[in-house]
Amino acid sequence: MKTHPHRRFRSFALCAVLAGAVAASGTAVATAQAAAAGCRVAYTVPSQWGGGFTANVSITNLGDPVASWRLVWTFPAGQQVTQAWGATTTMSGSQATAVDVGYNGSIGTGATVAFGFNGSWTGSNPAPASFALNGVTCTGTTTPTTPPPASPTPSRSPSASPSTSSSPPPTSGWNPPASLVTPLGEVWSHVESTYSNLYGFRNYGWDQVVANGGFLNYCVRWDSTAPVTAALRDQIHAALARQSKKWMDVMAGHNGWPYATVPIRVVGWAVRDRSTLQWSDNSVDIYVNNIRENAPQCSEPCGRFFHQDGNYSGCPGGAARHYDQSLWLTAGMSGGAGGDWGQRIGSEYLVGNVGADNIHILLHEMGHTFGLDDFYDWTPTGVGGFIMKAGSATQITDFDRWMLRDWWRHLKNRYGY
Repeated sequence: MKTHPHRRFRSFALCAVLAGAVAASGTAVATAQAAAAGCRVAYTVPSQWGGGFTANVSITNLGDPVASWRLVWTFPAGQQVTQAWGATTTMSGSQATAVDVGYNGSIGTGATVAFGFNGSWTGSNPAPASFALNGVTCTGTTTPTTPPPASPTPSRSPSASPSTSSSPPPTSGWNPPASLVTPLGEVWSHVESTYSNLYGFRNYGWDQVVANGGFLNYCVRWDSTAPVTAALRDQIHAALARQSKKWMDVMAGHNGWPYATVPIRVVGWAVRDRSTLQWSDNSVDIYVNNIRENAPQCSEPCGRFFHQDGNYSGCPGGAARHYDQSLWLTAGMSGGAGGDWGQRIGSEYLVGNVGADNIHILLHEMGHTFGLDDFYDWTPTGVGGFIMKAGSATQITDFDRWMLRDWWRHLKNRYGY
């Protein structure tokens, strides 16, 4: 079963002419000349709503290859970046700075990297007038330089070695098997006709992963009086990570997906009675008798569901202790539910299957978090059992994999991919 709360957004393309030429597509392009390099920046606002907006930024390197990058710009009307993906951002007044996140630090000559962000605005939302890459203003051209020094000066400390743990593998494009083209088309047509705010909704699992830069944080809502030992806790954490990995492995190396892995971290447990949790270490935050929907819940100031602007200033542990989703484990429950808030299944069911390779109800509900639909009343042409058709499969099938990839195909442009 799925649940999809929706929020209203007004989506349109907002493109401004920056200090240079406007591309034929309508994208705003800032161009400028570099002293020792050349670059071009395209800034677009594909979605804007009252007080907020989403922006995509692409950087094309026209000069010599760079090993890392830092892009700086000033908002003309005091806009603020509230969360970003594909870059680490900071604000100093109206000046914004975006720095690569490791895997996308290298930009070859003629190559382009992209990142995106959500922002806030009041009054008006004009585009920035110019951008500077690694300290040099972009103009879209290159200029011959004076003889270079014997060794180039790195923009980062030479002692820092690039991390390879987050480097994405080479990607393939959209190439489903011929036998699945028709049913996949039917599914997406059904999605477009039944999801009332399909492209405006901004809290799918996709949005959460990208906003974090490639990971997900969880809260466990333990709605049961059964005791939980430290050993069982760790088994539950491992089971959750194992099931999530089955979905995320589908995306590795596919169609520009930027993450080789998507780590899962449980940051908190919520219970009615502290004595239910039979451990004393501080590996997770513990929330006692914080009740919502007649069940224990982790702190709302720490939850992305409640703070989709990425503002976790009220969270006791700050953004590092925020949670994107909840694993809601309910005593006596059969079946399940899933949505952007997380997954809900029976506590006895999970504990009884905690070591299983495929926990199929949890897999099904995780699919809903990333947008996948239910199939209670219809079946796409030519396909049989699959995990998203409840009760017809106990593991992710090839059709499930391609449905997940189809969601990325339709949403990835919002993140600049």
